[in-house]
Amino acid sequence: MSKKAVAIHWFRKGLRLHDNPALMDACKGALLVYPLFILDPYFAKPQFVGQNRYNFLLESLRDIDNNLRQRYNSRLYVVQGKPHEVLPKLFEEWKVTRVTWESDTEPYARDRDNKIFQLAKDAGVEAKTHVSHTLYDPEAILAKNKGQSTTSYSAFNKLISRLGPPPQPLDAPKKKELPEMLVERTGIDDGEYTVPKLEELGYPSLADPNPCPFRGGESAALERLEMHLKRKKWIATFEKPKTKPNALEPDTTVLSPYLKFGCLSSRKFWLELQNIYEEYKSHSKPPVSLEGQLYWREFFYLNSYATPNFHKMEGNPICRQIPWEENKDHLKKWEMSETGYPFVDAIMTQLRETGWIHHLARHMVACFLTRGDLWISWEEGAKVFDRYLLDADYAVNHGNWMWLSCSCYFYQFFRCYSPVSFGKKTDKNGDYIRKWIPALKKYPAKYIYEPWKAPLSVQKSCGCVIGKDYPKPIIEDHTKRSKENMSKMKAAYDAHKAGKPLTKAKEYVEGDKKGGTLRKLFEGSGPEQSRSKNSTGTKKAKKA
Repeated sequence: MSKKAVAIHWFRKGLRLHDNPALMDACKGALLVYPLFILDPYFAKPQFVGQNRYNFLLESLRDIDNNLRQRYNSRLYVVQGKPHEVLPKLFEEWKVTRVTWESDTEPYARDRDNKIFQLAKDAGVEAKTHVSHTLYDPEAILAKNKGQSTTSYSAFNKLISRLGPPPQPLDAPKKKELPEMLVERTGIDDGEYTVPKLEELGYPSLADPNPCPFRGGESAALERLEMHLKRKKWIATFEKPKTKPNALEPDTTVLSPYLKFGCLSSRKFWLELQNIYEEYKSHSKPPVSLEGQLYWREFFYLNSYATPNFHKMEGNPICRQIPWEENKDHLKKWEMSETGYPFVDAIMTQLRETGWIHHLARHMVACFLTRGDLWISWEEGAKVFDRYLLDADYAVNHGNWMWLSCSCYFYQFFRCYSPVSFGKKTDKNGDYIRKWIPALKKYPAKYIYEPWKAPLSVQKSCGCVIGKDYPKPIIEDHTKRSKENMSKMKAAYDAHKAGKPLTKAKEYVEGDKKGGTLRKLFEGSGPEQSRSKNSTGTKKAKKA
């Protein structure tokens, strides 16, 4: 690159200065570098991306801008518009000769970036990308497996072991490593290109005080990481299944939102874990360790990258075709904490208000929506999570929903979360429910998970009458319904084995010419009607 070169580093994810090889590449041999973020209207839609997550993004942008100003006498340039319309104009206006960005594996991003590569080429601008959002380049993993992905976590771990350790993370650039003028400020009004307020993007104002306790940005990410790294023994012995889904304060790291936005480098996190593991030789191991959680993330990224239509059932080659039902009323009640099951409703309230819930809490409400109780498609649940979660991530979100609905990865559909007993394991008194469902805070522990069983006199004395002040259960008998759904799952699995997967309950009934098991099942005759010799049980389900 010429010494007179002008570069843009296009921030998208990767909202950090540490371990940012694309940013470093933009600076190599450049006279001027413009740090840029484009607020793409594709994402700025409250019905798809909730205010907590978008606010987290804006906080992350302000943090980048502040760090650029303080460390490098620079700034972040924020522009609103479609990237394929914005960038050609800036190429010309700023006389750009190079543009760099961190690669992105999501379908929308891949299409967008292909367009930008061509636009840059047409404008005579060199375009370069770097892999730094994940530990490994998905293409490198595929190359180790003859171009094939895998839906087995253990097989995946064997693949990445052949690649060796992830690349070493880079430190944040030192000022002497950067161009004399990281960015040209002359003639640029400091009031232009600033990070907008949430309300300016069509979002409602945040509640005051903001119930979301997690602040966006690289600075907050590194502070949270450092806080946890001081707890060396906790890090070394961490096993995620042993953490509490209903702890009043997070029982895990809550680093996932920072990994999602790239405020924290997964490679830096991985390396810090290795340093602690060196001190504790008997540390926990994947899949339950913190290192294992990073590998789960990589696993889902690889699957989403290599699988067409990863975000939906139809046209998705790894997803079982299951005849989910459409019930907008039940879906809305699940989303808005109106199922009448306090543990489920408390989890969904925490999700909407804070943008975060424990992974086992996600398991609980996902199972309830799909195969456990409501028999609604995992796609609908994924959309709700995508709207509210701070860490909503195309790969991890859709991968987990397929897992929890037994549509892929996990096939033991007879294992079902109870909306009553599961929460009691770690919170017998129901303090979590009392926090997030205040209407029930006076209920005795005996009834807090099943308030409809409380005598009317108790309900009145607690100031919350079921059916009036808090909903009746959306499903009267969870045990009965879950067994019925297990039979539906078995029927779907059997159809898959027979090579005739069907996606609608009606098709199952009409396709059963002999009027046998499937017809009876989908006419509501109950799970006992679907049983025959060797038709149920662990071994059979595992083979499904």
